[in-house]
Parts: sequence; structure tokens; C-alpha cells
Amino acid sequence: MPKVAPIPSGGGSGRGMRGRRVNVSLAEINIIPLVDVMLVLLIIFMVTAPMIQRGIDVNLPVARRAQAITGERVEVTVPITYRSDHMLYLGTEKIRAAVLQERVRQKMEGAAQKDVFLRGDKGVNLGEVMEVTDALKAAGVEHVGIVAAPVTER
Repeated sequence: MPKVAPIPSGGGSGRGMRGRRVNVSLAEINIIPLVDVMLVLLIIFMVTAPMIQRGIDVNLPVARRAQAITGERVEVTVPITYRSDHMLYLGTEKIRAAVLQERVRQKMEGAAQKDVFLRGDKGVNLGEVMEVTDALKAAGVEHVGIVAAPVTER
């Protein structure tokens, strides 16, 4: 509610008789709409976050003596579609098999350990895995590890 200035004691008539309005700025912020908007945004991010975190679909073979991999690693994934399009993944980036050697060489340039972990779908045959392994060895990789899924107890 705006404040009204007191009437001057001169006792004039006309416009001077009415009190003048004095503008006062509101120093209060209404928090309720801000909280509503923040809650809606929180719900939106909670719903969409699992959709963003989707990885590469690969059906890994199962191994009884698989060990957990620790530390930073370079992964090359050979999907089942490698046979038809010769595309594979370096980390999460989809690349052609022809440029794999150069890209791995660039990635391994400053690395102390020149190890690469190879993930392959069950349906990929040994010849296709060997093509990728040969390209990795030509890029200067010292050790190529094969990633397998651990056996789950039933």
C-alpha cells in the first residue's frame, strides 16, 4: 500500500488539499513462485537424467575369472553392426575402423601405460576382433585387454 504524505498546514484549497502519494519500493521478494519453478525444474531433471546416461548396447561374453578394471582406461567397442558398416566406438565416440589407428595413437601420445581394453559383442567373430587388434597394435598399443561380463550367481 503506498504511503500518503501529510497535508501541509497552509490549509490551501483544490489540488493542494489532497495528500501526495510517495513511491516506496518493495524490498520483499515473493519466494513461493520461485520455489514452485525450482521444484518443477528438479522434477524435469530427475526424469530426463536417466535417459541421457545411456551407454552403448553391447552383449558382452561372460567369463568366470573376470577381474575388475580400475583407473583410467581407453576402451574400444566392437558392436554387432561392425560387420556391415565398419564403425566402432572409441570410448563413446563412434568412428570408422579406417581412422582407429590414428585416433588411438593421438590418445596414447602422453599416456604412461599404453593399454587398451577391447569390448566386443558376442556375435562379432574372431576375424573382426583380430582386425581391430591389429590396428591397435599398429597404433603403438602395448597390451590389449578383452573385457567380459562377470558371471552372475543364480
